[in-house]
Amino acid sequence: MAPPSAATRRKLQRKFRLRGFTLKVEALEEAAAFLERFPEAEDDALDLLLDELDKEPLQSSILDRDAVRRVVALLVEAEEAVDAASPAVTSARSALRVVDAFLVPRFHYDPIKKVFYEHTGRLPIHGEAGDKASLYRDRYQVLLQRLSRDKYFSKPAFDMVVTEDSSCEITSIQSLIGCTGRRWIMGVISQLEERQFYLEDLTGAVPIDLSNAKITSGFFVENTVIVAEGELLSNGIFQVNTCGFPPLEDREASLSLLMGLDFFGGGVIPTEETLRLSSLEKKAANDMFVILSDVWLDNPETMEKLAIVLDGYDSVEVVPSLFVLMGNFCSRPCNLAFNSFEELRLQFGKLGEIIAARSRLKEHSRFLFVPGPDDAGPSKALPRCALPKYLIEELQKHIPNAIFVSNPCRVKFYTQEIVFFRQDLLYRMRRSCLIPPTTEETCDPFEHLVATITHQSHLCPLPLTVQPIIWNYDHCLRLYPTPHTIVLADKSEQKAFKYTGITCFNPGSFANDSTFAAYRPCTKEVELSALEG
Repeated sequence: MAPPSAATRRKLQRKFRLRGFTLKVEALEEAAAFLERFPEAEDDALDLLLDELDKEPLQSSILDRDAVRRVVALLVEAEEAVDAASPAVTSARSALRVVDAFLVPRFHYDPIKKVFYEHTGRLPIHGEAGDKASLYRDRYQVLLQRLSRDKYFSKPAFDMVVTEDSSCEITSIQSLIGCTGRRWIMGVISQLEERQFYLEDLTGAVPIDLSNAKITSGFFVENTVIVAEGELLSNGIFQVNTCGFPPLEDREASLSLLMGLDFFGGGVIPTEETLRLSSLEKKAANDMFVILSDVWLDNPETMEKLAIVLDGYDSVEVVPSLFVLMGNFCSRPCNLAFNSFEELRLQFGKLGEIIAARSRLKEHSRFLFVPGPDDAGPSKALPRCALPKYLIEELQKHIPNAIFVSNPCRVKFYTQEIVFFRQDLLYRMRRSCLIPPTTEETCDPFEHLVATITHQSHLCPLPLTVQPIIWNYDHCLRLYPTPHTIVLADKSEQKAFKYTGITCFNPGSFANDSTFAAYRPCTKEVELSALEG
Protein backbone atom coordinates (compact mmCIF):
# COMPACT_ATOMS: atom_id res chain seq x y z
CA MET A 1 0.00 0.00 0.00
CA ALA A 2 1.40 3.38 -1.05
CA PRO A 3 1.88 5.88 1.82
CA PRO A 4 -0.71 8.68 1.95
CA SER A 5 0.15 11.99 0.32
CA ALA A 6 1.17 15.00 2.42
CA ALA A 7 -2.15 16.71 1.63
CA THR A 8 -4.12 13.65 2.79
CA ARG A 9 -2.04 13.44 5.98
CA ARG A 10 -2.71 17.10 6.81
CA LYS A 11 -6.41 16.72 6.07
CA LEU A 12 -6.74 13.64 8.28
CA GLN A 13 -4.77 15.15 11.15
CA ARG A 14 -6.80 18.37 11.04
CA LYS A 15 -10.19 16.63 10.92
CA PHE A 16 -9.31 14.17 13.70
CA ARG A 17 -7.90 16.98 15.85
CA LEU A 18 -11.18 18.90 15.48
CA ARG A 19 -12.99 15.89 16.99
CA GLY A 20 -10.47 15.65 19.85
CA PHE A 21 -8.47 12.71 18.47
CA THR A 22 -4.74 12.30 17.93
CA LEU A 23 -3.58 9.80 15.27
CA LYS A 24 -0.60 7.51 15.56
CA VAL A 25 1.25 6.91 12.27
CA GLU A 26 -0.24 3.42 11.78
CA ALA A 27 -3.75 4.69 12.52
CA LEU A 28 -3.30 7.52 10.00
CA GLU A 29 -2.30 5.00 7.31
CA GLU A 30 -5.35 2.85 8.12
CA ALA A 31 -7.68 5.87 7.82
CA ALA A 32 -6.04 6.91 4.53
CA ALA A 33 -6.53 3.41 3.12
CA PHE A 34 -10.23 3.60 4.00
CA LEU A 35 -10.58 6.94 2.16
CA GLU A 36 -8.96 5.44 -0.96
CA ARG A 37 -11.99 3.16 -1.28
CA PHE A 38 -14.15 6.23 -1.94
CA PRO A 39 -12.22 8.56 -4.29
CA GLU A 40 -15.40 10.47 -5.23
CA ALA A 41 -16.72 10.88 -1.70
CA GLU A 42 -13.66 11.31 0.50
CA ASP A 43 -15.17 13.99 2.76
CA ASP A 44 -18.34 11.97 3.37
CA ALA A 45 -16.28 8.86 4.10
CA LEU A 46 -14.11 10.72 6.59
CA ASP A 47 -17.11 12.25 8.38
CA LEU A 48 -18.72 8.83 8.61
CA LEU A 49 -15.54 7.31 10.05
CA LEU A 50 -15.29 10.07 12.66
CA ASP A 51 -18.98 9.72 13.60
CA GLU A 52 -18.52 5.99 14.20
CA LEU A 53 -15.32 6.55 16.22
CA ASP A 54 -17.27 8.98 18.43
CA LYS A 55 -19.63 6.12 19.31
CA GLU A 56 -16.82 3.71 20.22
CA PRO A 57 -15.88 3.14 23.92
CA LEU A 58 -12.26 4.20 23.40
CA GLN A 59 -9.66 3.94 26.17
CA SER A 60 -7.80 7.04 24.97
CA SER A 61 -8.10 9.95 22.57
CA ILE A 62 -4.79 8.84 21.04
CA LEU A 63 -5.84 6.37 18.35
CA ASP A 64 -3.76 3.39 17.32
CA ARG A 65 -4.14 1.12 14.28
CA ASP A 66 -6.44 -1.39 16.03
CA ALA A 67 -9.01 1.23 17.10
CA VAL A 68 -9.30 2.63 13.56
CA ARG A 69 -9.18 -0.80 11.89
CA ARG A 70 -12.06 -2.06 14.07
CA VAL A 71 -14.36 0.79 12.97
CA VAL A 72 -13.22 0.58 9.33
CA ALA A 73 -14.04 -3.14 9.28
CA LEU A 74 -17.57 -2.45 10.57
CA LEU A 75 -18.18 0.25 7.93
CA VAL A 76 -16.84 -1.85 5.06
CA GLU A 77 -18.96 -4.81 6.19
CA ALA A 78 -22.08 -2.61 6.42
CA GLU A 79 -21.44 -1.14 2.95
CA GLU A 80 -20.98 -4.58 1.38
CA ALA A 81 -24.18 -5.82 3.06
CA VAL A 82 -26.17 -2.86 1.71
CA ASP A 83 -24.73 -3.35 -1.79
CA ALA A 84 -25.59 -7.06 -1.74
CA ALA A 85 -29.15 -6.37 -0.63
CA SER A 86 -29.86 -3.74 -3.28
CA PRO A 87 -29.66 -3.81 -7.07
CA ALA A 88 -26.39 -2.81 -8.69
CA VAL A 89 -27.95 0.26 -10.17
CA THR A 90 -30.38 2.25 -8.04
CA SER A 91 -33.01 3.87 -10.22
CA ALA A 92 -33.82 7.54 -9.89
CA ARG A 93 -37.33 6.51 -8.95
CA SER A 94 -36.15 4.84 -5.72
CA ALA A 95 -33.61 7.62 -5.08
CA LEU A 96 -36.36 10.24 -5.04
CA ARG A 97 -38.31 11.03 -1.88
CA VAL A 98 -41.01 13.68 -1.93
CA VAL A 99 -41.97 15.31 1.39
CA ASP A 100 -45.33 17.05 1.79
CA ALA A 101 -45.01 20.23 3.90
CA PHE A 102 -47.67 19.03 6.36
CA LEU A 103 -45.51 16.00 7.20
CA VAL A 104 -42.37 17.99 8.06
CA PRO A 105 -41.45 17.45 11.74
CA ARG A 106 -41.61 20.47 14.05
CA PHE A 107 -38.76 21.31 16.42
CA HIS A 108 -38.52 23.78 19.30
CA TYR A 109 -35.29 25.25 20.62
CA ASP A 110 -34.52 25.12 24.33
CA PRO A 111 -32.30 28.17 25.07
CA ILE A 112 -31.35 26.81 28.51
CA LYS A 113 -30.13 23.38 27.42
CA LYS A 114 -29.17 24.75 23.98
CA VAL A 115 -30.76 21.83 22.14
CA PHE A 116 -33.67 21.25 19.76
CA TYR A 117 -36.44 18.86 20.73
CA GLU A 118 -39.21 17.48 18.52
CA HIS A 119 -42.83 18.50 19.04
CA THR A 120 -44.81 15.35 19.75
CA GLY A 121 -48.36 16.65 20.23
CA ARG A 122 -51.08 17.26 17.68
CA LEU A 123 -50.81 20.33 15.44
CA PRO A 124 -54.28 21.76 14.79
CA ILE A 125 -54.83 23.82 11.64
CA HIS A 126 -56.83 26.39 13.60
CA GLY A 127 -54.42 27.57 16.28
CA GLU A 128 -54.94 29.60 19.42
CA ALA A 129 -53.50 33.02 20.27
CA GLY A 130 -50.44 31.46 21.90
CA ASP A 131 -49.58 29.66 18.65
CA LYS A 132 -49.18 32.97 16.85
CA ALA A 133 -46.72 34.14 19.51
CA SER A 134 -44.85 30.82 19.20
CA LEU A 135 -44.49 31.40 15.46
CA TYR A 136 -42.44 34.58 16.02
CA ARG A 137 -40.60 33.20 19.05
CA ASP A 138 -39.49 30.05 17.22
CA ARG A 139 -38.32 32.03 14.18
CA TYR A 140 -36.32 34.35 16.41
CA GLN A 141 -34.73 31.59 18.48
CA VAL A 142 -33.61 29.62 15.43
CA LEU A 143 -31.72 32.70 14.19
CA LEU A 144 -30.41 33.67 17.65
CA GLN A 145 -28.90 30.24 18.31
CA ARG A 146 -27.30 30.39 14.85
CA LEU A 147 -25.90 33.85 15.52
CA SER A 148 -24.51 32.80 18.90
CA ARG A 149 -22.02 30.53 17.11
CA ASP A 150 -20.80 33.23 14.72
CA LYS A 151 -17.24 34.24 15.57
CA TYR A 152 -18.05 37.96 15.35
CA PHE A 153 -21.03 37.85 17.68
CA SER A 154 -20.19 35.05 20.11
CA LYS A 155 -19.04 35.93 23.60
CA PRO A 156 -15.31 35.27 24.23
CA ALA A 157 -14.67 32.05 26.16
CA PHE A 158 -12.11 33.82 28.36
CA ASP A 159 -12.26 37.25 29.99
CA MET A 160 -10.14 39.00 27.43
CA VAL A 161 -9.68 42.75 27.41
CA VAL A 162 -12.16 43.78 24.74
CA THR A 163 -12.66 47.36 23.71
CA GLU A 164 -16.15 48.64 23.11
CA ASP A 165 -15.45 49.24 19.42
CA SER A 166 -14.25 45.68 18.74
CA SER A 167 -17.04 43.90 20.63
CA CYS A 168 -20.04 42.74 18.58
CA GLU A 169 -21.76 40.89 21.43
CA ILE A 170 -25.55 41.15 21.23
CA THR A 171 -27.21 43.24 23.94
CA SER A 172 -30.77 42.35 24.91
CA ILE A 173 -33.22 45.20 24.38
CA GLN A 174 -34.18 45.17 28.06
CA SER A 175 -30.51 45.76 28.94
CA LEU A 176 -30.27 48.88 26.75
CA ILE A 177 -31.75 51.06 29.50
CA GLY A 178 -28.96 53.11 31.03
CA CYS A 179 -26.41 51.96 28.42
CA THR A 180 -24.35 54.52 26.55
CA GLY A 181 -22.22 54.17 23.45
CA ARG A 182 -22.43 51.78 20.54
CA ARG A 183 -24.44 48.59 20.97
CA TRP A 184 -25.48 45.61 18.83
CA ILE A 185 -29.06 44.39 19.14
CA MET A 186 -31.06 41.73 17.34
CA GLY A 187 -34.81 41.73 16.93
CA VAL A 188 -37.89 41.55 14.74
CA ILE A 189 -38.94 44.73 12.91
CA SER A 190 -42.53 45.49 13.95
CA GLN A 191 -44.90 48.43 13.73
CA LEU A 192 -46.43 48.68 17.20
CA GLU A 193 -47.62 52.24 16.50
CA GLU A 194 -48.61 53.78 13.20
CA ARG A 195 -45.53 55.00 11.27
CA GLN A 196 -43.22 54.12 14.17
CA PHE A 197 -41.13 51.01 13.82
CA TYR A 198 -39.78 49.01 16.73
CA LEU A 199 -37.22 46.29 17.17
CA GLU A 200 -38.54 43.49 19.40
CA ASP A 201 -36.70 40.62 21.06
CA LEU A 202 -37.80 38.21 23.79
CA THR A 203 -37.11 40.78 26.54
CA GLY A 204 -38.72 43.95 25.22
CA ALA A 205 -39.13 46.45 22.36
CA VAL A 206 -37.40 49.71 21.45
CA PRO A 207 -38.42 52.34 18.87
CA ILE A 208 -35.85 52.58 16.07
CA ASP A 209 -34.79 55.24 13.58
CA LEU A 210 -33.69 53.74 10.25
CA SER A 211 -33.51 57.04 8.32
CA ASN A 212 -29.69 57.15 8.18
CA ALA A 213 -28.99 53.43 8.45
CA LYS A 214 -26.49 51.77 6.15
CA ILE A 215 -27.90 48.39 5.13
CA THR A 216 -26.71 45.12 3.58
CA SER A 217 -28.28 43.30 0.62
CA GLY A 218 -31.86 42.09 0.97
CA PHE A 219 -35.43 43.33 1.42
CA PHE A 220 -36.01 44.80 4.88
CA VAL A 221 -39.71 44.20 5.46
CA GLU A 222 -41.81 44.11 8.59
CA ASN A 223 -41.42 40.73 10.41
CA THR A 224 -37.81 40.21 9.33
CA VAL A 225 -35.17 39.65 12.00
CA ILE A 226 -32.25 42.07 11.78
CA VAL A 227 -28.99 42.73 13.61
CA ALA A 228 -28.58 46.48 14.18
CA GLU A 229 -25.65 48.56 15.37
CA GLY A 230 -26.29 51.97 16.89
CA GLU A 231 -26.93 53.76 20.16
CA LEU A 232 -29.85 54.62 22.40
CA LEU A 233 -30.61 58.36 22.28
CA SER A 234 -31.83 60.40 25.22
CA ASN A 235 -35.38 60.40 23.77
CA GLY A 236 -35.51 56.60 24.05
CA ILE A 237 -35.14 55.94 20.31
CA PHE A 238 -32.41 53.58 19.10
CA GLN A 239 -30.53 55.35 16.31
CA VAL A 240 -29.45 52.64 13.82
CA ASN A 241 -26.13 53.28 12.05
CA THR A 242 -25.78 49.94 10.24
CA CYS A 243 -28.05 46.93 10.04
CA GLY A 244 -28.25 43.63 8.23
CA PHE A 245 -29.62 40.15 8.45
CA PRO A 246 -28.15 37.53 10.84
CA PRO A 247 -25.09 35.96 9.17
CA LEU A 248 -25.51 32.62 7.45
CA GLU A 249 -24.15 29.41 8.88
CA ASP A 250 -22.57 26.73 6.72
CA ARG A 251 -24.91 23.79 6.15
CA GLU A 252 -22.37 21.27 7.44
CA ALA A 253 -21.86 23.30 10.64
CA SER A 254 -25.63 23.27 11.28
CA LEU A 255 -25.93 19.54 10.60
CA SER A 256 -23.05 18.68 12.94
CA LEU A 257 -25.09 20.12 15.82
CA LEU A 258 -28.33 18.41 14.79
CA MET A 259 -27.12 14.82 14.59
CA GLY A 260 -30.05 12.43 14.30
CA LEU A 261 -32.74 15.15 13.99
CA ASP A 262 -34.87 15.08 10.86
CA PHE A 263 -35.43 18.79 10.11
CA PHE A 264 -36.00 18.27 6.37
CA GLY A 265 -38.50 15.42 6.62
CA GLY A 266 -38.45 12.08 4.87
CA GLY A 267 -36.62 10.27 7.66
CA VAL A 268 -33.07 10.20 8.95
CA ILE A 269 -30.65 8.35 6.67
CA PRO A 270 -28.62 5.79 8.67
CA THR A 271 -24.90 6.53 8.72
CA GLU A 272 -24.16 3.27 6.87
CA GLU A 273 -26.44 4.40 4.01
CA THR A 274 -25.15 7.98 3.67
CA LEU A 275 -21.85 7.04 2.06
CA ARG A 276 -23.46 4.75 -0.51
CA LEU A 277 -26.09 7.34 -1.47
CA SER A 278 -23.49 10.09 -1.77
CA SER A 279 -21.43 7.95 -4.11
CA LEU A 280 -24.49 7.05 -6.25
CA GLU A 281 -25.53 10.72 -6.39
CA LYS A 282 -22.19 11.68 -7.93
CA LYS A 283 -22.63 8.96 -10.57
CA ALA A 284 -26.18 10.04 -11.50
CA ALA A 285 -24.92 12.31 -14.29
CA ASN A 286 -27.90 11.61 -16.57
CA ASP A 287 -30.61 12.53 -14.07
CA MET A 288 -32.42 15.77 -14.80
CA PHE A 289 -35.42 17.61 -13.37
CA VAL A 290 -37.57 19.78 -15.67
CA ILE A 291 -39.51 22.54 -13.90
CA LEU A 292 -42.41 24.48 -15.43
CA SER A 293 -44.49 27.10 -13.63
CA ASP A 294 -47.86 28.56 -14.68
CA VAL A 295 -49.07 25.59 -16.74
CA TRP A 296 -52.48 26.97 -17.75
CA LEU A 297 -54.57 23.97 -18.72
CA ASP A 298 -57.43 26.15 -20.00
CA ASN A 299 -55.18 27.97 -22.47
CA PRO A 300 -54.81 26.13 -25.84
CA GLU A 301 -51.58 27.98 -26.67
CA THR A 302 -49.98 26.91 -23.38
CA MET A 303 -51.01 23.28 -23.96
CA GLU A 304 -49.51 23.35 -27.46
CA LYS A 305 -46.24 24.66 -26.01
CA LEU A 306 -46.29 21.97 -23.32
CA ALA A 307 -46.74 19.28 -25.99
CA ILE A 308 -43.66 20.63 -27.83
CA VAL A 309 -41.59 20.49 -24.60
CA LEU A 310 -42.74 16.93 -23.82
CA ASP A 311 -42.03 15.82 -27.41
CA GLY A 312 -38.53 17.25 -27.16
CA TYR A 313 -37.72 15.40 -23.94
CA ASP A 314 -39.43 12.19 -25.13
CA SER A 315 -36.96 12.01 -28.03
CA VAL A 316 -33.71 12.46 -26.05
CA GLU A 317 -31.51 9.48 -25.24
CA VAL A 318 -32.13 9.61 -21.47
CA VAL A 319 -35.50 11.08 -20.49
CA PRO A 320 -35.72 13.41 -17.43
CA SER A 321 -36.25 11.55 -14.18
CA LEU A 322 -38.68 14.17 -12.86
CA PHE A 323 -41.06 16.76 -14.30
CA VAL A 324 -42.26 19.37 -11.79
CA LEU A 325 -45.44 21.11 -12.99
CA MET A 326 -46.32 24.07 -10.79
CA GLY A 327 -49.44 26.22 -10.71
CA ASN A 328 -51.32 28.22 -11.43
CA PHE A 329 -53.09 25.57 -13.50
CA CYS A 330 -55.78 27.98 -14.68
CA SER A 331 -55.50 31.42 -16.26
CA ARG A 332 -58.23 32.69 -13.92
CA PRO A 333 -58.10 32.58 -10.09
CA CYS A 334 -60.05 29.66 -8.65
CA ASN A 335 -61.90 31.83 -6.13
CA LEU A 336 -65.56 32.05 -5.08
CA ALA A 337 -66.48 33.57 -8.47
CA PHE A 338 -64.94 30.60 -10.34
CA ASN A 339 -67.59 28.16 -11.58
CA SER A 340 -65.71 25.98 -14.11
CA PHE A 341 -64.40 23.21 -11.85
CA GLU A 342 -65.93 20.46 -14.01
CA GLU A 343 -64.17 21.92 -17.04
CA LEU A 344 -60.86 22.18 -15.15
CA ARG A 345 -61.22 18.53 -14.07
CA LEU A 346 -61.54 17.49 -17.72
CA GLN A 347 -58.54 19.63 -18.65
CA PHE A 348 -56.43 17.77 -16.07
CA GLY A 349 -57.65 14.56 -17.73
CA LYS A 350 -56.54 15.91 -21.11
CA LEU A 351 -53.10 16.68 -19.64
CA GLY A 352 -52.96 13.03 -18.50
CA GLU A 353 -53.70 11.91 -22.07
CA ILE A 354 -50.94 14.17 -23.45
CA ILE A 355 -48.38 12.69 -21.03
CA ALA A 356 -49.57 9.09 -21.55
CA ALA A 357 -49.15 9.51 -25.33
CA ARG A 358 -45.37 9.84 -24.72
CA SER A 359 -44.73 6.25 -23.68
CA ARG A 360 -41.06 6.78 -22.67
CA LEU A 361 -41.98 9.68 -20.36
CA LYS A 362 -44.89 7.78 -18.86
CA GLU A 363 -42.70 4.75 -18.15
CA HIS A 364 -39.42 6.34 -17.01
CA SER A 365 -40.28 9.83 -15.68
CA ARG A 366 -42.12 10.94 -12.55
CA PHE A 367 -44.57 13.86 -12.59
CA LEU A 368 -44.89 16.11 -9.54
CA PHE A 369 -47.73 18.65 -9.27
CA VAL A 370 -47.43 21.67 -6.95
CA PRO A 371 -50.41 24.08 -6.59
CA GLY A 372 -50.02 27.81 -7.25
CA PRO A 373 -51.30 30.78 -5.22
CA ASP A 374 -54.55 31.05 -7.24
CA ASP A 375 -55.34 27.34 -7.56
CA ALA A 376 -58.29 25.60 -5.92
CA GLY A 377 -57.85 25.01 -2.21
CA PRO A 378 -59.34 25.71 1.23
CA SER A 379 -57.52 29.05 1.73
CA LYS A 380 -54.73 31.36 0.59
CA ALA A 381 -52.71 30.67 3.76
CA LEU A 382 -49.35 28.91 3.50
CA PRO A 383 -48.51 26.09 3.37
CA ARG A 384 -51.15 25.16 0.78
CA CYS A 385 -52.39 21.58 0.63
CA ALA A 386 -52.22 19.48 -2.54
CA LEU A 387 -54.72 19.92 -5.37
CA PRO A 388 -58.24 18.62 -4.53
CA LYS A 389 -58.85 14.98 -5.38
CA TYR A 390 -61.91 15.90 -7.46
CA LEU A 391 -59.76 17.81 -9.96
CA ILE A 392 -57.03 15.20 -10.42
CA GLU A 393 -59.01 11.93 -10.63
CA GLU A 394 -59.17 11.98 -14.45
CA LEU A 395 -55.41 12.63 -14.74
CA GLN A 396 -54.60 9.77 -12.34
CA LYS A 397 -56.42 7.31 -14.61
CA HIS A 398 -53.75 8.00 -17.24
CA ILE A 399 -50.75 8.61 -14.93
CA PRO A 400 -51.35 6.47 -11.82
CA ASN A 401 -47.95 7.29 -10.26
CA ALA A 402 -48.31 11.09 -10.54
CA ILE A 403 -47.45 12.83 -7.26
CA PHE A 404 -49.61 15.64 -5.86
CA VAL A 405 -48.10 17.58 -2.97
CA SER A 406 -48.34 20.77 -0.96
CA ASN A 407 -46.88 24.18 -1.73
CA PRO A 408 -44.09 24.45 -0.64
CA CYS A 409 -42.80 20.88 -0.88
CA ARG A 410 -39.44 19.19 -0.41
CA VAL A 411 -37.63 16.62 -2.51
CA LYS A 412 -34.70 14.50 -1.40
CA PHE A 413 -32.60 13.10 -4.25
CA TYR A 414 -30.16 10.61 -2.72
CA THR A 415 -28.59 12.97 -0.11
CA GLN A 416 -29.44 16.25 -1.86
CA GLU A 417 -32.20 18.44 -0.40
CA ILE A 418 -34.31 20.56 -2.76
CA VAL A 419 -37.19 22.91 -1.84
CA PHE A 420 -39.90 23.87 -4.35
CA PHE A 421 -42.01 26.97 -3.70
CA ARG A 422 -44.60 28.59 -6.00
CA GLN A 423 -45.48 32.11 -4.92
CA ASP A 424 -45.29 35.55 -6.56
CA LEU A 425 -42.88 36.56 -3.84
CA LEU A 426 -40.61 39.08 -5.56
CA TYR A 427 -43.34 41.63 -6.32
CA ARG A 428 -44.79 41.41 -2.81
CA MET A 429 -41.42 41.69 -1.08
CA ARG A 430 -40.54 44.79 -3.10
CA ARG A 431 -43.90 46.37 -2.27
CA SER A 432 -43.51 45.66 1.44
CA CYS A 433 -39.95 47.01 1.69
CA LEU A 434 -39.40 49.59 4.47
CA ILE A 435 -36.07 50.85 3.07
CA PRO A 436 -35.03 50.89 -0.61
CA PRO A 437 -32.58 47.99 -1.08
CA THR A 438 -28.91 48.87 -1.33
CA THR A 439 -27.25 48.84 -4.76
CA GLU A 440 -23.69 48.47 -3.45
CA GLU A 441 -23.44 44.69 -3.92
CA THR A 442 -26.18 44.09 -6.50
CA CYS A 443 -29.04 45.82 -8.31
CA ASP A 444 -30.79 42.55 -9.16
CA PRO A 445 -34.07 42.16 -7.20
CA PHE A 446 -33.87 38.35 -7.43
CA GLU A 447 -30.48 38.36 -5.72
CA HIS A 448 -31.91 40.57 -2.95
CA LEU A 449 -34.79 38.07 -2.58
CA VAL A 450 -32.42 35.11 -2.30
CA ALA A 451 -30.30 36.94 0.30
CA THR A 452 -33.44 37.69 2.34
CA ILE A 453 -34.93 34.19 2.49
CA THR A 454 -31.59 32.43 3.11
CA HIS A 455 -30.48 34.76 5.92
CA GLN A 456 -33.96 34.65 7.46
CA SER A 457 -33.99 30.84 7.12
CA HIS A 458 -37.58 31.21 5.95
CA LEU A 459 -39.30 31.00 2.57
CA CYS A 460 -41.79 33.79 3.19
CA PRO A 461 -40.76 36.42 5.79
CA LEU A 462 -43.60 38.77 4.78
CA PRO A 463 -46.00 40.25 7.37
CA LEU A 464 -48.90 37.89 8.09
CA THR A 465 -51.28 40.63 6.94
CA VAL A 466 -49.68 40.45 3.48
CA GLN A 467 -49.30 36.65 3.33
CA PRO A 468 -51.21 34.61 5.92
CA ILE A 469 -49.44 31.53 7.31
CA ILE A 470 -51.02 28.67 9.28
CA TRP A 471 -49.50 29.43 12.69
CA ASN A 472 -48.82 25.82 13.71
CA TYR A 473 -47.21 25.01 10.35
CA ASP A 474 -44.82 27.94 10.00
CA HIS A 475 -41.94 25.48 10.50
CA CYS A 476 -42.77 23.96 7.08
CA LEU A 477 -41.43 27.15 5.47
CA ARG A 478 -38.14 27.14 7.37
CA LEU A 479 -34.84 26.83 5.52
CA TYR A 480 -32.76 25.50 8.38
CA PRO A 481 -30.38 23.77 7.92
CA THR A 482 -29.95 25.40 4.53
CA PRO A 483 -31.00 23.08 1.67
CA HIS A 484 -28.75 22.51 -1.34
CA THR A 485 -31.22 24.00 -3.86
CA ILE A 486 -34.23 26.32 -3.65
CA VAL A 487 -36.66 26.67 -6.57
CA LEU A 488 -38.56 29.96 -6.27
CA ALA A 489 -41.18 29.75 -9.02
CA ASP A 490 -42.51 33.25 -9.69
CA LYS A 491 -44.33 34.99 -12.53
CA SER A 492 -41.38 37.42 -12.82
CA GLU A 493 -38.43 37.02 -15.20
CA GLN A 494 -36.56 33.69 -14.99
CA LYS A 495 -33.28 33.90 -13.06
CA ALA A 496 -30.60 31.68 -11.56
CA PHE A 497 -28.24 32.71 -8.76
CA LYS A 498 -25.76 30.76 -6.67
CA TYR A 499 -25.49 32.32 -3.21
CA THR A 500 -22.94 31.04 -0.66
CA GLY A 501 -23.08 27.59 -2.26
CA ILE A 502 -26.92 27.46 -2.39
CA THR A 503 -28.38 27.07 -5.89
CA CYS A 504 -31.49 29.26 -6.32
CA PHE A 505 -33.51 29.76 -9.47
CA ASN A 506 -36.84 30.91 -10.87
CA PRO A 507 -37.98 28.92 -13.94
CA GLY A 508 -40.16 31.86 -15.07
CA SER A 509 -43.78 31.80 -16.23
CA PHE A 510 -44.34 29.12 -18.89
CA ALA A 511 -47.77 30.47 -19.89
CA ASN A 512 -46.63 34.09 -20.22
CA ASP A 513 -43.01 33.85 -21.39
CA SER A 514 -42.63 30.23 -22.63
CA THR A 515 -39.80 29.83 -20.14
CA PHE A 516 -38.87 26.81 -18.01
CA ALA A 517 -35.76 25.35 -16.38
CA ALA A 518 -33.81 22.10 -16.36
CA TYR A 519 -31.82 21.16 -13.27
CA ARG A 520 -29.07 18.53 -13.04
CA PRO A 521 -28.78 17.45 -9.39
CA CYS A 522 -25.45 15.68 -9.96
CA THR A 523 -23.65 18.96 -10.76
CA LYS A 524 -26.27 21.38 -9.35
CA GLU A 525 -26.30 23.11 -12.76
CA VAL A 526 -29.35 25.04 -13.93
CA GLU A 527 -30.25 25.44 -17.61
CA LEU A 528 -32.69 28.32 -18.12
CA SER A 529 -34.67 27.45 -21.25
CA ALA A 530 -37.36 29.02 -23.44
CA LEU A 531 -39.36 28.07 -26.52
CA GLU A 532 -38.67 30.26 -29.53
CA GLY A 533 -41.39 32.27 -31.17
